[in-house]
Amino acid sequence: MTAYNTEHFEKGLADLGISLTQEQIEQFLKYYEILVEWNGFMNLTGITEFEEVITKHFLDSLAIIKVCDLSKVKTVIDVGTGAGFPGLPLKIAFPQLEVVLLDSLNKRIKFLNEVISQLHLEGIRTIHGRAEDFARDKGYRECFDLCVSRAVANLSSLSEYCLPYVDINGEFISYKSGKIDDELQEAKKAISILGGKIDNVVKFNLANTDMERSFVTIQKEKKTPKIYPRKAGLPAKEPIR
Repeated sequence: MTAYNTEHFEKGLADLGISLTQEQIEQFLKYYEILVEWNGFMNLTGITEFEEVITKHFLDSLAIIKVCDLSKVKTVIDVGTGAGFPGLPLKIAFPQLEVVLLDSLNKRIKFLNEVISQLHLEGIRTIHGRAEDFARDKGYRECFDLCVSRAVANLSSLSEYCLPYVDINGEFISYKSGKIDDELQEAKKAISILGGKIDNVVKFNLANTDMERSFVTIQKEKKTPKIYPRKAGLPAKEPIR
């Protein structure tokens, strides 16, 4: 493995109050190397420079501890995980979590399985398909303590994709940009219909940058009506208003 200067990473972790073993640091570095290698022949990320990946993918994924006590979480599903963010960094840093990574593109699933294999991770698996479909499966519907997503979609659509996976008293936490106020207002009706309530919104700047980020924490108060999520494509085309 290439020798990397991890000072920036370790400072960012310390700022978040996260302490990793040397083995965990090396898992992140290996993840980075596999990401860059596979990105050479498939589009996983537009960010490949080491410190940018550390900041915009790894530390951004882990920043969820600003709003969530992961020691109280057992099961996590990452909807629309893409190249594994935030689910894979969360699994590396908090190995007690049982993590499911869901993505609709099979070649990304192959990449994720390669990372899981090379990092020797246990208690994490991938599923290939659309969020709307697996949310109707008894093995996944309302089975998770926490659902996370960094997927690019409006909060109303994301809530329809994600809240059906969350057990009552669990949480859906959406990773968003800092400009979130209008989107929050537009999504309130959908969140309520889907059985949730906006519990917390935390805005912050990404470590050592001027990038504005937000976490929207949605508490699951009651079961999601059986008609949701609607059939594939509808939540994006016709968000609940």
